[in-house]
Order: sequence, then structure tokens, then C-alpha cells
Amino acid sequence: MNNRLSVLFVLGMFGFASCQSPEKKPNIILIMTDDQGWYDAGFNGNTAIKTPFLDDLASNGVVFNRFYSASAVCSPTRASLITGRNPLRMDIPYANTGHMKQEEITISELLKEEGYATGHFGKWHLGTLTKTIPDANRGGKEKFHKDYTIPSEHGYDSFFCTESKVPTYDPMVSPKEFIAGESMRYGWRAVENHDSTNNYGTVYWKGENLMDTSNVQGDDSRVIMDRVLPFIENSVKMEQPFFSTIWFHTPHLPVVSDSLDRSLYADMDLQQQLYYGSITAMDRQIGRLWDALVKAGIEEETIIFFCSDNGPEEGTPGSAGLFRERKRSLYEGGVRVPAFVIWKNKIEGGRKIDFPAFTSDYLPTILDVLGIEYPKERPLDGISILDAIEGNVKERPKPMGFICTPNVSWVTHQYKLIADENLENFELYDLLKDESEKNNIINEFPEVAEQLESELSEWLTSVENSRKGMDYRE
Repeated sequence: MNNRLSVLFVLGMFGFASCQSPEKKPNIILIMTDDQGWYDAGFNGNTAIKTPFLDDLASNGVVFNRFYSASAVCSPTRASLITGRNPLRMDIPYANTGHMKQEEITISELLKEEGYATGHFGKWHLGTLTKTIPDANRGGKEKFHKDYTIPSEHGYDSFFCTESKVPTYDPMVSPKEFIAGESMRYGWRAVENHDSTNNYGTVYWKGENLMDTSNVQGDDSRVIMDRVLPFIENSVKMEQPFFSTIWFHTPHLPVVSDSLDRSLYADMDLQQQLYYGSITAMDRQIGRLWDALVKAGIEEETIIFFCSDNGPEEGTPGSAGLFRERKRSLYEGGVRVPAFVIWKNKIEGGRKIDFPAFTSDYLPTILDVLGIEYPKERPLDGISILDAIEGNVKERPKPMGFICTPNVSWVTHQYKLIADENLENFELYDLLKDESEKNNIINEFPEVAEQLESELSEWLTSVENSRKGMDYRE
């Protein structure tokens, strides 16, 4: 028995996995978008982009004004979401590097132990999905065989996913020729004649060595939702609570939109039509998801968390609003993302909160909801934010640490300390007074910087110990 399974077995033996109350367990859905900037949603004040379904859900839930991705790029943030830990602890420092390790304890594993049906849909990006054929960035290449790991090895009963990015419309193909304004990097108008396309070079997988080539045409968000809804319907039929991670590819490049969604932005330039159109198409599928929950009569007993995996990509119409920098940066614009939670049966909606939270908080929050213990000897970087969501706590008691080449940062309720990877060139910002990080106040508050530097250094040592495998010892 490996170390991870040993931990789960011990938890079960001592009753930790079953200490929740007998009331009905909520369904849990974690939606993550890809490179959606903080300002790329109506509920954060953008009046140009059309996200009516997200806006409606957010207005009936709790919107986070200060929600962060645990990294400024995608793979690490995804690792943090399902483990509650900084991704460097499992040696996933950047996109397309490392893989989800077998020894890690994931939300899906813990909830499967609780009797949940578990499903993952959309992007994976936590390892390769095949060793046998060329696929996406790393799949099929011998030097990346060590990174092969599929969702079913981490607690998911079923999955439908790609290794990494795909076009946001007709995800398996790209045009043979581009029209003015289009490009392989940034995107294109949806191709109407499929004889004019090439294979994009990636595959949707639904099992070990099992490709899914049916119903993969059209809007990619719809393709994904077409797999999510049967998973939910089957769970309802079996009277089984469900846990699902839905990781849309939108609006990661290349963004592709059909004529209908482009027409909604006809007075804008092509890049905006493609980018905004892809988000609106995704928004429609989120509305479809909610309608399915309502139809099944389970909308009030279902928790939905929504966020993006990092800030907007360079060179796109995506926006971080007033925040500094974009994707790949640990300044606010690279990690502060749109986010909300809705749970109509439990949480009063129609509120916005300033409590700082990040993707590593998901696991401990869900465990708190269900009354599940986590091994005390294994470091968690997230905390339960249930009290904050319910409006009972205003200030975050535990700082958030971030690592993304070439910087590290340490964020408290009030301050951000940021430096390079060598712990040099420190800067200090008061995020309560200076959200845009325009004024470096390190010379004015050296004692604050010194205290935060000490805390950051101690935390980095803990992360490095985890990376070396010290958490996995018997």
C-alpha cells in the first residue's frame, strides 16, 4: 500500500472520514476558467463583455473581491486546487512541468471515500495522458513518460479531458489557411468547411489509452458540458452526491468564436470579437449547467465555486482592471482573479467580501463543510474560508505564499512582500490602501518587511522539504 493510501486507510480506521453530521451531503462543483482576467466578467464591473449567466449566479452568491490563483500560470494553480497545498510541494513549479504525484491527497480521493461520485472535465494539465501517440505539449514523448498520470489515478471515477490547451471552438482542428487578422497563436474565426482544417495535435481522453472522438465539434465549452450533464444526471439517478472539477479551456489562446458569438461584438475589432465571443459561449454553458441543476431539483444543495487559474495573457483583450501586470507575474494582475461561490441552501447571497482567499483554500473549506479531518503531519497552505464566506470573519489569519519564476511573494490581509527567487530586491505594498501596487513602502516600514521576510523564508523552507518528499515518509 502506498503512502497516500495508507493515510486514507488510517483516517477511515479511526473514524475521521465519517465524523460529519447525517444530513444530506451537498454536491460540489469547482469551475475554473483559463487565463480569464479579473475584469473579464460582468460581475466585476465590465460592461463590454456579456456574461449574463455568470453575473446572475454571482449576484445570488458571494463574490470575492480578493481571490487569488496560487500561481501566475496554470498547471501549478490546478495542483493547488485539488490538494490545498502550494504546487512546489509536489514539484509542479510551472506550466507543462512535473505531474500530480501519487502520494498527494486530493479532494477527489477524500470525497470518493465519503461516497461521492467524482468526475473531471475539460483541461487536465497535471501530467500527460498518453505514452503511445503524440499529444499536445508532452504526451507520447519518451522524455515525458515519467509525467504520465491520469485523473482516475487521483480519485476520479470518470473523466473527459485534454492534456493542455485547445482552440475554444472546434477544439481538435485548426485552419489550413488564415484570413487577415487571424493567427495560430491568437485565434481565428470558426472554420465553416472542415475540409479546410488540419489536426490541432491533441486529443480528448476518457480513460486509460481511450480516446473520445465523438461529439468534439463546435464550441469547446459545449463539448465539455455535454459530458458534465450526463455525469450529474447519473449521480442523481443513483441518489449519490457528486463532486466535479470543470476546467474550461476558455479564454486561453487560441480563442476561436463562431459568427453568432462574434456578432455580439460586431462594433469591436476581430481580436475582441474572438476573445469576448469565446467567454460568452462559455457563459452560456454555465447557464446550461445551472438549468440542469434546477431541473433536477438540486440547485439549492449544490455548492459551486468559480474562479480563473491566473490573470489574462499578454497581447489579448483580457484585462486585470486596475491591477498591475498580467499572467506570469506575482503582482496583483497576474494572480487576482474573478471568483464567487454560491450555495443557496446554506450561504446568504447577494454579497461581496474583501476577505483574501486563494485556490489552496478549496480543499480545507470543503473538508470543513463535510467534517473531514486531514492528516495533521502534512502541511496545508490553504485554510477553511467557510466562516469568511458566511460573513463571520473579516480578516485572513494566515498569510498566503506564492512562488512563480522569477518571483516569490508573501501576502497578508494588509501587505504584500515580493522579491526575486534569491530573496533579493524586496518590495512591500499596502494592498488595503494601494491595490494597484504603485507605491513601494519598504523604506517606510522596514520592521514590517523584516517580519514578513522571516515568515516567507520559514515557509519556503517548509515547501522545499515537501518538494524533497519529506511529507511522504511513513
